[in-house]
Amino acid sequence: MSLLSAARKRPDPVSLSFLAVTFMTGVAVALQVPTLSLFLAEEVQVRPFLVGLFYTINAVIGILISQWLGHRSDSKGDRKQLILRCCFAGIVLSLLFAWNRQYWLLVSLGVVLASLTATASPQLFALAREYADSRNKRADMFSSVLRAQFSLAWVIGPPAAFALAIGYGFEVMYLASAFAYLVCAFVVWRWLPSLPLPKSSGDGERVSSWKDPSVRALFIASTLMWTCNSMYLINMPLYITRELGLEEKLAGILMGTAAALEIPFMLLAGYYTRRFGKRPMMLLAVLAGVGFYVGLVTLSSQTALIGLQLLNAIFIGIVAGIGMSYFQDLMPGRAGVATTLFANSIRTGSIMAGAIAGTVAEIWSFHGVFMVAMALALAALAACWRVPNV
Repeated sequence: MSLLSAARKRPDPVSLSFLAVTFMTGVAVALQVPTLSLFLAEEVQVRPFLVGLFYTINAVIGILISQWLGHRSDSKGDRKQLILRCCFAGIVLSLLFAWNRQYWLLVSLGVVLASLTATASPQLFALAREYADSRNKRADMFSSVLRAQFSLAWVIGPPAAFALAIGYGFEVMYLASAFAYLVCAFVVWRWLPSLPLPKSSGDGERVSSWKDPSVRALFIASTLMWTCNSMYLINMPLYITRELGLEEKLAGILMGTAAALEIPFMLLAGYYTRRFGKRPMMLLAVLAGVGFYVGLVTLSSQTALIGLQLLNAIFIGIVAGIGMSYFQDLMPGRAGVATTLFANSIRTGSIMAGAIAGTVAEIWSFHGVFMVAMALALAALAACWRVPNV
């Protein structure tokens, strides 16, 4: 109801610009990520281990650069200007992938540019939170709508990515991504506000937070869940084409279907959390994740793979929708530290996923990667069970 009532109000140009930038950055990312493993394997022609190595290096460098920029933006600098620079980094990144096929250049310069580009999203959410607070808006609802915009971008991004890559080549696909970042840069420059930075809290509480067993258990559970998801994104396009012999465009259809279904589950999670609490909702998400990976291990038809996206959507929709606020609830008054822990669980999951997916695929098979993901999902369920309700 609150979303409907908000929609009836006169549009706020600044709020609309936040939605537009979130959507367009989501489109740009959704054009690049789903096809990356296929691009490295088919265009750059590297073996599975080097594909996994790329994801691992990208995640490690991403943690270091985003952490540094995050601290710098909290103490100095204008978030708007930082977001603008990240958009320009995205343009250069897209052009590099469009016209270069040298693996070691992509895994060095490309990874640095990708890390700079990836910083745009958390800085955008931070600026949106500061804007909502300055206008006495409901910050939690505003963030939920922004997250839904990002998921909406993934409805159209993956199918478009595979359509462009298959029909016109990877060069055209990456040029489309560059154009999306260019649009983002214009909207950021023209409409996003420059706000004085709020006083940042110190980092002294970070150690005491990690000593909390509930926080540790949630971090482990979240890391394992995002590891499973990243392994799926890395492995799925190659599994479909090389082991199942299905069409490449099916990978885009699967990702787009999951993203479309994630949006209502993301919003429903926020609604029902008030009634049941976060722990039951997270347990439901992990159970859906276990069911999803059991299905991937046992089923292989196109119809079954599409149907399984319902479980995938419940899994990721709920985790993405309430995961960050679960950390914040466990650490009241320390929202900055809590948000960093949640973001780092995603990045740590990417590091683990790159190493596991590449190694298992090379030594065993692409199907074996999903078997390992199923085991990790069960471990996440055990860790999540230890987190109290809030």
